[in-house]
Amino acid sequence: MKTRRQRYTAGVTEADNPRLSAPRLAVLKALGDNTRYAIYLELARSPRALATAEIAETLDLHPNTVRPHLERMREVGLLDIETDARGTVGRPQHRYSLAVEAPSLGLEPATFRLLARMLLRVAAAGGMGTDEAIDAGRDQGQADAELAIAAGDVPCLAGLVARLDELGFDPAVAVDGESGGGTAKVAFTHCPFRELAEANPEIVCGLHQGLVEGFVVTFGGAEVDGFHPLTDRTPCQVDLALSPS
Repeated sequence: MKTRRQRYTAGVTEADNPRLSAPRLAVLKALGDNTRYAIYLELARSPRALATAEIAETLDLHPNTVRPHLERMREVGLLDIETDARGTVGRPQHRYSLAVEAPSLGLEPATFRLLARMLLRVAAAGGMGTDEAIDAGRDQGQADAELAIAAGDVPCLAGLVARLDELGFDPAVAVDGESGGGTAKVAFTHCPFRELAEANPEIVCGLHQGLVEGFVVTFGGAEVDGFHPLTDRTPCQVDLALSPS
């Protein structure tokens, strides 16, 4: 007598159920190529979407070599594509990231997002507000600044932008002033926590604000003049007053 499991699986081939098996087979074939697999790993590791040129430079490949591989992975549903026209002349630039349903290959466990959502609900239910979130973010910002200071001699603005880029915020900077003084505006053109921020901006944006403030205060060489979260403007932005060098 067959078990329940055997009744549903015994003798089933791809031809018996192509709607379920074909997409998985296409994904496996797409990642079976060594170059595509290397590209996929780079995108899986990155906290932000990457342009073709960035991927090519990292892997020491020509962009024309990378481009068809990206298109193939997009066709089978592994990648999402977005258009970025900032600071470019001619055709807009395409940036690629892993699709929501794409496998993370163990680099970014899906449980992390689930855990973040659950912890956010616990924090909100416990009465955590913007002030508490800012305080928590400042602790992390202070730790980040201490690591940046130890790593090398760079100005506060450069250190902050580098850290925000590592976290996936894809910062865009506009500086007004000379000799290290003046002001700077840092826009966060991509939010790696956007889904959570839209659901609870008081906590998530508060953590981001605290992180920036903690970094700047600890690093020195600048002051935070204003922080504009998701509820204030898009993209989010921080205004800095830079100290003269």
